Formats: sequence, C-alpha cells, structure tokens
Amino acid sequence: MFFMEFWDYPMFREIYRCTGSGAMLIQTDMGIQEKLRILSDAAKYDVSCSSSGVARKGKKGGLGNTLAAGICHSFAADGRCISLLKILYTNQCIFDCKYCINRRSNDVVRTAFTPDEVCTLTVEFYRRNYIEGLFLSSGILHSPDYTMNLIYQTLTQLRERYRFNGYIHVKAIPGADPALVERVGYLADRMSVNLELPTAEGLRNLAPGKTRARILAPMRQVQRGIAAQNLNRLEDRRFQRPAREIGMADSAAHPGRSVWRQYQDQGRSFVPAGQSTQMIVGATPESDFQMIQVAEALYRNYDLKRVFYSAFVRVNDDSMLPALPGGPPLLREHRLYQADWLMRFYGFEARELLTEKRPNFNVLLDPKCDWALGHMEWFPVEVNRADYGTLLRVPGIGVRSARRILAARRSSALDFPALKKMGVVLKRAMYFITCSGRMLQTVPMNENFITSQLVGAEHKKAWDIENHDSYRQLSLFDDYQVAAPVSQEDKVSVITGSL
Repeated sequence: MFFMEFWDYPMFREIYRCTGSGAMLIQTDMGIQEKLRILSDAAKYDVSCSSSGVARKGKKGGLGNTLAAGICHSFAADGRCISLLKILYTNQCIFDCKYCINRRSNDVVRTAFTPDEVCTLTVEFYRRNYIEGLFLSSGILHSPDYTMNLIYQTLTQLRERYRFNGYIHVKAIPGADPALVERVGYLADRMSVNLELPTAEGLRNLAPGKTRARILAPMRQVQRGIAAQNLNRLEDRRFQRPAREIGMADSAAHPGRSVWRQYQDQGRSFVPAGQSTQMIVGATPESDFQMIQVAEALYRNYDLKRVFYSAFVRVNDDSMLPALPGGPPLLREHRLYQADWLMRFYGFEARELLTEKRPNFNVLLDPKCDWALGHMEWFPVEVNRADYGTLLRVPGIGVRSARRILAARRSSALDFPALKKMGVVLKRAMYFITCSGRMLQTVPMNENFITSQLVGAEHKKAWDIENHDSYRQLSLFDDYQVAAPVSQEDKVSVITGSL
C-alpha cells in the first residue's frame, strides 16, 4: 500500500546526525525557519531546475498561474524564471555518494519538512511575491517509495487543498514505484531525474548505491507518458471523439495501470513542461566529447527538454574525488552549456564539435568559433544568399538574427549596418561573412590570424568566468591577472562605489 493517508508527524521533529561509525538520533524540536535554512542550502548543488514550457491561466478560486516562457510574470534576461522556492524535502539519505554533501556518512545536521510545512512556505512566499513557483527535490528517506509517497502527498495537498496553480518542478526518485511517479507527474509541471555522472563506471566508483538502469527507468516512463498523452490529444482532434484511455498503461515501465482518466477529468496534463536532468562536470575523468555525446543521446532517445551541467565542487574529503587545485571547472561547464545550445538550436551534432582525437573544448574560444576556424572552407558566407542552416553556422549570428536576415532580404539587399541592427555580433561575424560580395574589413582568410583576433575578446570572458568571486577595481591597463590579494578597502570600494 503506497498511498498513505496520514503520516507519523512526530517523526519529522527528529533531527539525524550521521557519522561514519553509525547513526546517532538527536531528539529535538526545530522550527520551520531553521529547517528552511538547512534544506534550502542543501538544495543549492542541484541545478536541474527549469521553469519554461508550460502555460496555465489562473482560475477563479485558485492561486497562481504560469506562462510558457517562464512562470507567472517574472523573467530573467535569458528567458529563465528568476524566482523559485528551491528546497529539499529532507537532507537525510540512505545513499553514500562520495560527491554529495548529504551522503549518509557525513556528519551534518539532518532534518525534514512535513507536507504541511512545504505547503505553508510555498503559499505564504507566493502571497508575498517572493516566488513564482516551487522546486522540490529530496534525499532518500528510508526508501525511494517512502520518499516519493511523501512528495506525492505534499503536491496533492498543495494542488487540492491550497488550490495552488503555480509552477512546480519535482524530482522523480529512481527506484520508486511507477504508480507513484505517474501520480506525481499529473500534479507537477516538470519532472527531472539526475543522471549525476555521464558513465556507468563513474556511478559505480562514486555512487555505488545507484545504477544507470534505475535512473533511466523513470526517464523512460515520463517520456512514454508524455508521448501517450500527446497521441490521445492528436486522435481526439482528428476524429472529434472522447479521449480513450491510453495513458501510462501502454508503457513497458508501467504495465496494466493507468490513472489517466482520473486526472484528465480534472483538466490536468502529465508533466506538461517535460523533463530534464543534470550531470556533474569534473568529478570523474570523462572528456567533454563523452559528456556531449551522452547529452545528445538523452535528447534524441528520451526527449529531454534540458540537460544541465554542474561544475564539481569538492564538498567532501575523499580520496576518490579529484583535488581541483584551481577550483570548480566553471569555464568547462560554460563551454558545455554553449555546446549544448548548439546541439539543441543550431543543428550541430556532437561529432562535429569534438572527436576522440580532440576530446575537449578550447578554453579560449567558444565552441561555435572553434568549429568555424576548423572549417574555413565554409567561409566567407554571403548573407544575402545563404540558407537558414548555413547562417546558423556563422559565429555571431543567432537564431533570431538569422530569421531576421531571411525576412529582411526579401525586400532589399542587406549591408553591415543593417546586420548590426538585427542583432548580429559583427566583432565575430565580420571574419566569416560578406554583404554583396564585400567584407566589413579587408582581412586575410587565415585561421591563425582570425584566431588571434577572436581569442582577445574571449580571454576576458574566460577570466571573468574563472574569477567571478574576485573583488577588484579594473583599470585601463588591466591584463586580467590578479597578482596581489584583495584588500578590505578595495572590497568596500567595489561594494559602495566610492573611490
């Protein structure tokens, strides 16, 4: 019996402190604010949260709504949602993953929310305009089924009792009963299952309690559930007849059971914003080529919306973990995101960006520039005649600017000032395009020369990424090298703006 009507609430007033030699139970009473401090801090290493992809209007008697490009009415400059309540349900975990701060052998304070507390925090924060939605993850408390059931009860209460209609992103727990995953999928907008590490060998070494098969099973279930739902809707519109009950019952991951009719009658969709995952960058020795190959396979075979990359942070002292004397590999993470974008929106394949002979990205050039410099036979491109796919291969031309070029050149020939107005980044594109047969400047079509020009701009970006925590007032003669430690006076000057 997986669906519990009540919980042993006094259990959640216990805080666990685990040590390598065993578990010590500390009986104490912790307030909701202290729990929030602990469990929001514990959730910061999970970057697999994305809020785009679902639109739902507010309803009379309900609370909240969502927009397809984000949630509610708050957007970041790059289109992402800027405010989600991001918490763990509990930081107690039965696994001992070597890279995780919440592993069972760590000596950290353990606590857990109750379903009422998660609902109270979400609704009260929403009413105060602090957030537009909820991102709920969790450690594994007792078992995957037990944890997934608590998440299900929380979302049921939030949706039905509190009438919360805002955005919810939740974790599907690997190993949990498919019936629980299915029910949660009808209450959440997006679900995610963290792949954690790109290879099965990496999981065996650093996360011995997890297996690739267990992680991929709920991914496949969510994919098939979304596909079955879309098929139902397509057939409904085509034949103008009542929806028939396909649902998750047709999934090999969940045979013979479906709650599709129950939630369809309530007007709910199954994971309408799709699913995502996360991979840790730098904890294991896999190359960039291996990582983007895995991401490409996930997009192709599991219909994922996003693959997130998280630079490894050494939070545990373990001989199996890399030392990372230079800190987390933030620049490498950045390059992987850029390559991921190229695969999702620009038509690139992993094998075009990297090979086994050249398995890692150039830290001084973004992947698109690096690819272009290795394929100079493609260039220069005449913007007044090139097709859409060719324009997307030009550094400095993005999806929007390529579409604007196609629309504008129907009426007149384009020149460089017009391209600039359309959003083309000419400082990169100028080496690869012509307008009516002319380049912006006379430059040699030489790989070494163009590389030297592009690396100058990229060098500053690379330094900014690797040294984002540095405090320093820049000068006209700055070479981006911080030789001396930053003084307290300099920190105050940067923060206050006074010189």
